Amino acid sequence: MSGALEDKRTATRLRILAEIAERQPAVSQGEIAEAVGVTSQAVSEYIRGLVEDELVEKEGRSRYRVTKEGVDWLFREVRALQRFADHVTDDVLESVNEDAAIATDDVSSGETVTLSLRDGLLHAEPGEDGPAVGVATTDAEAGGDVSVTGFEGVIEMEPGAVSVLQIHPARLGGSSETDLDAFAKRCSEADIVVASGVEAVVACRKEDIEVATWFAPGEVAADAAARGLDAVVVASTDTSGRVTDALRDAGVVFEVTEP
Repeated sequence: MSGALEDKRTATRLRILAEIAERQPAVSQGEIAEAVGVTSQAVSEYIRGLVEDELVEKEGRSRYRVTKEGVDWLFREVRALQRFADHVTDDVLESVNEDAAIATDDVSSGETVTLSLRDGLLHAEPGEDGPAVGVATTDAEAGGDVSVTGFEGVIEMEPGAVSVLQIHPARLGGSSETDLDAFAKRCSEADIVVASGVEAVVACRKEDIEVATWFAPGEVAADAAARGLDAVVVASTDTSGRVTDALRDAGVVFEVTEP
C-alpha cells in the first residue's frame, strides 16, 4: 500500500516532490503552495525535510533538484498508487458495475446467473454453470431485460471477422457493374451487413439484403466484431477509405475485396 494512501503528510510530501521534479531547478515555493493547496511556510518545511532525507538537494537560493533517491521514492509511491487504482478499477468497480442482459429464463433478484454473448448481446441464464457469472439485481421473465452485477470470470468469445466488399461508384456503373450473385453470397454468410454510400445501399436492395445501417458503418462493424459477430461492410470505392480508417482505429483485422 502506498504511504500516500495511509497518511496525509506522505501524500503532501509526494505532491511537493513531484512539483519540484517538474519545476527544477528554479523552484517557486509560492507556486508549489498554490498547486498543492498548503501555505508557503508548509512547503518550506517539507522541502527542508526532503533535503535532510537526501531526496532533494539544494543548489542555491530557490534552486533545488530531485536526487536519484528522490526519483526512486517517487517511482515506488506512484507504482503503489497505480496498483491500488488498478485494483479498484479492475476488481472493485468491475464487480459492482451493473449491466443489462436478456434473461433466457425467469430470473429472480439475487439469483446467480451464467453470462454469455449471443448475437452480440449479453444473455443471463439462471445458474452458475459457465465460465462467467453474475448476480441479478432485478426480477425478469424469460426474454426480458435483467440488471446484473458482481461479474466474475471471462465470457468466452472469439472476435468476429470483418470484410469490406467494394463496388464501383455510380460514375463508373455503380451496382450495375457488380457481380451481384457473388456479392449476395458473401453477405449471406455474415451476421450483420452495413453499407457505406448510396451505391452500396442500392446494391443491397437489389438483392433483398437486410442492411443494419448506413450511418458510421466502419464503427458499427468494428463494434460488432468486438462482440463476436462477423460483419460485411458494402462500400463504394469512394467511401471505403473512411470505413477502413475506422476499422484500423478500432484495431480490427479486416479484408478488402476489390470490385
